[in-house]
Amino acid sequence: MSEISKSVLEKSSADENLVKITMEIEEGNFQAALQQAYLKNRARIALPGFRKGRVPRKMIEAQFGKNFFWEEALEDIFPDMYEAAIKEHTLDVVSRPKIVDFDEKEGGGMILSVETYVKPLFDVPDYAGLEHTKIDIEATEDEILEVLRDNVEKNARIISVTDRAAENGDIVNINFEGFVDGAPFEGGKSDNYELILGSATFIDSFEQQIEGRNIGENFDVNVTFPEEYNPPELANQPAVFKIKLLDIKQRELPELDDDFAQEISEHDTLDEFKAEIKEKLEERKKEMADREIENELAAALSKRVHGDFPESMLEGEINRLINEFADMIQGQGFHFERYMQMTGMTMQSMREMYKGDAEQNIRARLGLEAIARQEGFEASEEELNEEFERLAKFYRMEKDEFVENIGEIGRENLESDIKLKKAMDKVRSVAIAVEREIAEEEDA
Repeated sequence: MSEISKSVLEKSSADENLVKITMEIEEGNFQAALQQAYLKNRARIALPGFRKGRVPRKMIEAQFGKNFFWEEALEDIFPDMYEAAIKEHTLDVVSRPKIVDFDEKEGGGMILSVETYVKPLFDVPDYAGLEHTKIDIEATEDEILEVLRDNVEKNARIISVTDRAAENGDIVNINFEGFVDGAPFEGGKSDNYELILGSATFIDSFEQQIEGRNIGENFDVNVTFPEEYNPPELANQPAVFKIKLLDIKQRELPELDDDFAQEISEHDTLDEFKAEIKEKLEERKKEMADREIENELAAALSKRVHGDFPESMLEGEINRLINEFADMIQGQGFHFERYMQMTGMTMQSMREMYKGDAEQNIRARLGLEAIARQEGFEASEEELNEEFERLAKFYRMEKDEFVENIGEIGRENLESDIKLKKAMDKVRSVAIAVEREIAEEEDA
């Protein structure tokens, strides 16, 4: 690791968030970095009178200038020396460093100066009496019944039907072949195809025309392809499908009673199972309500946080929001680039769209950090270990392995998150819950 003899910090008179760090690199360290850069690059350098890769460093510097290897040497030693300077001055930097001066030091070594932006320390905002919507987290009977119905559906038995014709909701197995103007068409034939009647899987009245038919029966189904159909040559065309009904099955739903509760849960009665469902529903509703309330309070707090912050913070938060959105889109099976094309959005228009949210997030976070400093909130070892255990379990890792992987920066981020959570709890403790009418958009 490269060492520096000392570093000097200067604050800008024009911008309170801009600082200049001047670092002195000892001659021995800089010469070692120059030699390493020479060894790495000498194989590609040739000069008359020397074999390729055998040109002495002094000859290269004499030919191309003494600073020929400076840039690469700096790339090697800069990260460590910059990190050391940041720690020395306990800076919370929020931008990439920009080199503003780089020259030889009298007596050997180098002097390097960089400028970077640091996170501003805002004053504690007035956070008493912020409002948030009062949210009811009690699970209703309808919500409990919906969960029960889902469980019933999931545990339905599939049984064969031999004593009646096919009905809506049945699962039928068919052979089919389609014809347009008496000729078969590509993709219009299949054997042993399983179809749920009433699922609207097929076009027009295809499924309804199977209802009332019996196993072993051969019959025709007459349909018309939609106007907007792919392939387009079939669009709006009448077609005849030759069908053979091979099998009929139906889903048999279990009775919603104590026996059912015993079969799918650890409870003896349906009432006990319903009580468990109610508890879990209310846990989830509370989690969702907590997130919604904290989002409302953060938005309200941001409006009381005044002051300037570096543009790099805004750009970084916009990037984070866009990356988060892209991950969500891709998680749903869409390519982000394809989504942008389909919606007609450009990266610039998306950045503009997220600009307001990004600024709100930054102001809210800076406000919470100010409250945490005022209240003296810290992250205890016990609280950190609880987070380590929780996250290690989530990532299916041992705690020690997780702690090693996240490193010092990851630990510092968790400490910060714990302090911010305490600050939000403080804001929430003096907030006011109000009844608000939540408008629900009707389906168009």
